[in-house]
Amino acid sequence: MFCDASYRLGGIKMEDKRLCMIDDMAPDFEADAYHNDKFEKVKLGDYRGKWVILFFYPADFTFVCPTELEGFSQDYEKFKEKNTEIIAASVDTHYVHKAWVEFDKRLSNIKYPMIADRKGDISRSFGVLNEFTGNSRRGLFIINPDGYIRYIVITPDEVGRSTDETYRVLSALQTGSLCPVNWEEGEATLKG
Repeated sequence: MFCDASYRLGGIKMEDKRLCMIDDMAPDFEADAYHNDKFEKVKLGDYRGKWVILFFYPADFTFVCPTELEGFSQDYEKFKEKNTEIIAASVDTHYVHKAWVEFDKRLSNIKYPMIADRKGDISRSFGVLNEFTGNSRRGLFIINPDGYIRYIVITPDEVGRSTDETYRVLSALQTGSLCPVNWEEGEATLKG
């Protein structure tokens, strides 16, 4: 399942997949992953009934990426309390994920699966594959328990995402209400 579109980039017609949009069904996938010091299969459909934060990052053994993986791991329990699982994805293999975790001590406590998207099919299905570099763009998707995309953020490769903002938006989505600008968990929502 893809979010399809065709577009022109730099004057060259690109047959590519458009970025998934809010309220699209998240494309399902099954992938090899490195998780808890072992290799396993991860299937997005197995997470139905839970919220999912799926975040793509450009590559292992880079500068900004480990800060994001470490940050989401530090906040993992806070997200888990909100019936939310986290999945990280890049175009590296699960073997490279393992080597990176063993190399970079900041990653030694990653509490969620790091999926391998070697051919870029999963990144492409979500519309975040950079077809020129072959790497994933820095895209984050919040998927609701029914499998629908409820939030999307994409930042440039050089800018890491905020786990605090991701948590704030997740909390707002889970209220099922209208939430004003800068709304924080515990504050009143708007009456619609």
